[in-house]
Amino acid sequence: MRKIGNKTTTKLLNILQMQVTFLVCLAVMLFVVNFIAYPIQIEGKSMDPTLHDQDFGFSSILSLKTQGVERFDVVIVKVDNEYWVKRVIALPKETISCKDNQIYINGEPIQEDFLDEEYVRQEIEEHGFFTKDFSEITLKDNEVFLMGDNRVHSLDSRIVGPFDMSQLIAKDIFILWPFNHGKVVK
Repeated sequence: MRKIGNKTTTKLLNILQMQVTFLVCLAVMLFVVNFIAYPIQIEGKSMDPTLHDQDFGFSSILSLKTQGVERFDVVIVKVDNEYWVKRVIALPKETISCKDNQIYINGEPIQEDFLDEEYVRQEIEEHGFFTKDFSEITLKDNEVFLMGDNRVHSLDSRIVGPFDMSQLIAKDIFILWPFNHGKVVK
């Protein structure tokens, strides 16, 4: 009988150890996802060719909280129950507009060196524009203006309006999958 008791005790201890290991892993995962890095899968073409449909990676919650937001940062924004990947184009209290494919911030043209020139040229040839003209929009104290890198195919601030800073979840993206797309996009 003694042997059976030891086997039972050993099995119970193994089960308990597995449960504790599972709970610790779950706690670590929840900590990472809520405070350090947010997992993201790209859906759609709004960030082509910078990011591609079905790319998978992580975005830094910690960087957003410690460094804040700067112009041209790639961010994750929560819209209702969805998460969108967009680029910050205008910051709080700035005025943004577009005329003839040129973005203006506070009346001054900006350089968008992150855009793929060949891709922009192709889109202009195909559609007649890359970024449709829009009138001046002045942002409030806590608003940012977000746009996709693929302006012709992006649902962004030009359509839904500026985003409140509280809607931003993370910034910068480290693409892990597929391996041939692996990179850091800031």
